[in-house]
Amino acid sequence: MSDLAASRRHPVPAGELTYEPGERRVRGVIGETTVVDSTHPVLVWEPGRPVPLYAFPAGDVRTDLLTPGAAGRDRPGVRTWYDLTLDGRRFPALAWDYDVSGEVPELAGHLALDWFGRTSPGVEHWYEEEEEIFVHPRDPYKRVDALPGSRWVRVSIGGVVVAETRRPVLLFETRLPIRYYIPPEDVHFDRLTPVPLQTSCPYKGTARYWSTPDAPNAAWAYPAPIPAAGPIKDHVAFYNEIVDIEVDGELLERPVTPFTSRLAAG
Repeated sequence: MSDLAASRRHPVPAGELTYEPGERRVRGVIGETTVVDSTHPVLVWEPGRPVPLYAFPAGDVRTDLLTPGAAGRDRPGVRTWYDLTLDGRRFPALAWDYDVSGEVPELAGHLALDWFGRTSPGVEHWYEEEEEIFVHPRDPYKRVDALPGSRWVRVSIGGVVVAETRRPVLLFETRLPIRYYIPPEDVHFDRLTPVPLQTSCPYKGTARYWSTPDAPNAAWAYPAPIPAAGPIKDHVAFYNEIVDIEVDGELLERPVTPFTSRLAAG
């Protein structure tokens, strides 16, 4: 018998800060001022946080705009917090460095900038090369593939069929269940109610939503997806977690995902 050991690639070990050096040119802009411009960004995943952030060599950051400030959001291993002041505006706790230089020399002399989940004003526009990116940096270990399919897909909510097609677009996203995007012609919009909710995704774009009395915010579509997700344009997907989806006559189990508890709460 072989002595070859095997383990699944994901998830990463709990409680660890992990990082990945990058080579894309990354810029952050406030107003007309570029506050960071780097071709040596480092993607950092903090323990317990599902998405990465950027850290940059301090020489690529406008450190002349930074001054030590009060602590910001709860983050592991922060040595010093910095406020950024620009044109008379102060952006508290916008940057920090990690007190990990002994254990992770690759982050020595680097500054991280707050972005994902920040509720106060901060960097207004982020770019990778010349493409603007949104919400948070893209994870290089995450794939999002939108593939045209021919499976028979039927979606029901509370026993009522709301969509049925034999020409779905299947969206495969790392560590999430398959999402079945259905052409608008095969959706019963008279059984759905549009709602004002919008969400943004760095891999797909900005989505609009529909609800039913039994399933709030259960369906969504991307009217103008980013080019990489172009095949899902205007197609409607439904949360597998709270609706019934049959694929080729087989009823799928409702998966448990990071969205489950939020959907259950409405």
